[in-house]
Amino acid sequence: MNTLTARGTTASDTTAEVLLDVHALSKRFGDRTVLRELSMRVHAGEVVAFLGANGSGKSTTLRAVNGLIEADAGDITIAGVNLNEASPQRRAEARRTAATVFQKIHLVGRRTALQNVCAGGFSRLPTWRSIPPLFGRELREEAMACLDRVGLADRAHDRAGSLSGGQQQRVAIARALCQRPRIILADEPVSALDPRAADDVMALLHTLAVEEGLGVAAVLHQPELAQRYAHRIIGLRDGALTFDAPTGEVTPEQIQALYR
Repeated sequence: MNTLTARGTTASDTTAEVLLDVHALSKRFGDRTVLRELSMRVHAGEVVAFLGANGSGKSTTLRAVNGLIEADAGDITIAGVNLNEASPQRRAEARRTAATVFQKIHLVGRRTALQNVCAGGFSRLPTWRSIPPLFGRELREEAMACLDRVGLADRAHDRAGSLSGGQQQRVAIARALCQRPRIILADEPVSALDPRAADDVMALLHTLAVEEGLGVAAVLHQPELAQRYAHRIIGLRDGALTFDAPTGEVTPEQIQALYR
């Protein structure tokens, strides 16, 4: 692959389009409150990193955005569509513009990298065209372009299960790109990777945000990666926002306080 390097992070451009707007989001599981009126935004062209200890509400926020769980209160607006006010069809369309990259990569190991990436276009296909042997030329060409974008075009016809962990995660990002998203929700995308592979994946997400104008919201457990690749860092503790600031303004003391 070509070596991917991050560009220097700068303060977020608050004049850019808001792709994700979360307002007063709250969520309880039984007697436990996991989100306490959380409000935050992600703009086009920026990487926002969520930091905090286990159980602080980081992944719960992304799971509420992508519809894996339902918030108890609050508003979520994706690409200008308020999910609480939209029709079911419009809500589904808006959520399709937010692609999720998970810690568990969820590739089909016996299928090729290209076939896995084609799966990102399922929502645009009739059911009968969603069978891997029937992928059309247009979708296959788009998927190949997505693999090229993540530096894996030369591995397109290799079985996904034969790739390294870092390569598999880049295939998962290519699959997300094939969904034609406006925003990528990356839920602990590098926690299972070795340090070099983790660095490569975060550099790739940073590059996609800057060069493609995507918004990236990434849950991380590595503050050093957040400081290297995020434009802005959000700190959560016990489900509440403790800070939301440009990366260069976040102090070591603020980060350390999240994990006490």
